[in-house]
Amino acid sequence: MSKERLAQGLIQVYTGDGKGKTTCALGLALRAVGQGFKVFMVQFMKGWGTGEALIAEERLAPDFTLRHFGRPALVNLKNPDPEDLTLVREAWDLARRVITAGEHDLVILDEINLALAFNLIPLSEGLEVLRRRPAWVEVVLTGRQAPPELIDLADLVTEMRPIKHYFEAGVPARRGIEW
Repeated sequence: MSKERLAQGLIQVYTGDGKGKTTCALGLALRAVGQGFKVFMVQFMKGWGTGEALIAEERLAPDFTLRHFGRPALVNLKNPDPEDLTLVREAWDLARRVITAGEHDLVILDEINLALAFNLIPLSEGLEVLRRRPAWVEVVLTGRQAPPELIDLADLVTEMRPIKHYFEAGVPARRGIEW
């Protein structure tokens, strides 16, 4: 627990089709840890072996905790596998407990927006947890297709918009850059 709490935690949303939503949230996490805050990140529908998971587990704990819930394969959002639904629910149960406990200053819900948009997590339930969080808890939600109701509730919304991306030229995802 940090020595000094935020006077008012806010809700931030990073959404859109462009690259950088998780990266932006991680930059905020590093800044928060540097200022003595406790950070908890829950990754929805993300597999293993990402650089952020490795650094959180090996170098930034206990100030930065990261838990990921996902399989290596992409989730079929229109017809999710039962295992994916179970993992999303486990991630949400943990996220809800962490937010309401108020022991962390910053809680990042990475890739939750799609889970909310496709009702893998009931939107009303998500909004209610955000509304009832302890006053000092800052929450960041990332992912494409942030629901309009979430955007309305948020204090800050940034939409990442692709203009040019090297994937279009055939450059694959690179270790340490995309994962």
